[in-house]
Amino acid sequence: MQEILSLTFMQNAFLGGILVSIACGIVGSLVVINKMTFIAGGISHGAYGGIGIAFFCGFMPIIGASFFAVILALAVACMSLKDKERFDSIIGAIWAFGMALGIILIDLTPGYNVDLMGYLFGSILTIDKSTLIFISLVNLIILFFVICFYRQFCAISFDIEFAKLRGVNTTFFYYILVALMALCVVATIQVVGLILVIALMTIPPYIAENFSKKLGQMMIISAIISSLFCILGLIISYKFNLTSGASIIMVASAIFFLVAIIKNYIKFN
Repeated sequence: MQEILSLTFMQNAFLGGILVSIACGIVGSLVVINKMTFIAGGISHGAYGGIGIAFFCGFMPIIGASFFAVILALAVACMSLKDKERFDSIIGAIWAFGMALGIILIDLTPGYNVDLMGYLFGSILTIDKSTLIFISLVNLIILFFVICFYRQFCAISFDIEFAKLRGVNTTFFYYILVALMALCVVATIQVVGLILVIALMTIPPYIAENFSKKLGQMMIISAIISSLFCILGLIISYKFNLTSGASIIMVASAIFFLVAIIKNYIKFN
C-alpha cells in the first residue's frame, strides 16, 4: 500500500475517487429515492456531445461536458414534466443525440485523435489538479444546495403531492435536482466513464438504504461505501494491471449482489 501511495498519479486517483464518491453518495441517494436512474443514464451518455463540442471548438472537455449536460438535464426535466407518457422515448432520444453528436464532432476535429475508451470507461489514473479542483467545486455546489434545501428535497422525494400542498415549489427543485445530477455525472465520467457512471451513482445508495432510516444518513453511508469501492477497485487494478474504472464497478457489483442475496435470504427465512 505504501508503494501505491508513493506514486503521484495514484494519490490523485485516490483523492479523485473519494471526492467523486461524496458527490455520488449525495446525488445518487436522491436519484435512487426519486427513481430517476434512467434520467441519469440518458444525461451521462448525452454528455458525450459536450465532449465532442469541446474538442471541436478547442476548449477543456470537462467544461463542454458540464454545460452540455446541464442543458440536456434541464431540457429532459422540461419535456418530462410536460409529457410524462412519452418519458422513456424522450430519454432515449436525448441519449442517442448526445452520443451521435459527440462522435461526429470528434471525427470532424482536424488533426486530433481522441481516445474514445478513456471517456467511455474512465481514466482515473490520468486525473490532474485541474480535474480535482473541478470535482471539488461540484461537491461544494451539491453540498450547498442539499444543506440549504434539505427539507425541500426530502419533501419532493418522499411525498411530492404533500410537498405541493405545503407550498414547496416542486418544479423548481426538480430542475435543481436534475442540474445537480448532470454535474455529478460529468465529475464521475473521469473516474469510471460514461457507460459505468450509473453503477457508481446507484449501487452505493441501494446498499446504504438497507442501513439507514433517514435520507441524510443514506447520503453519508452511500458516500463512505462509494469511497471504499473506489479505493478497493484502484488497488485491484494496480495489482493486476486492469482497467481502473471497470475494476471499481466490479467491486461495487460484487458487493451489490452479495447484499441482495443476503437481504433475500433474511427476508424468506
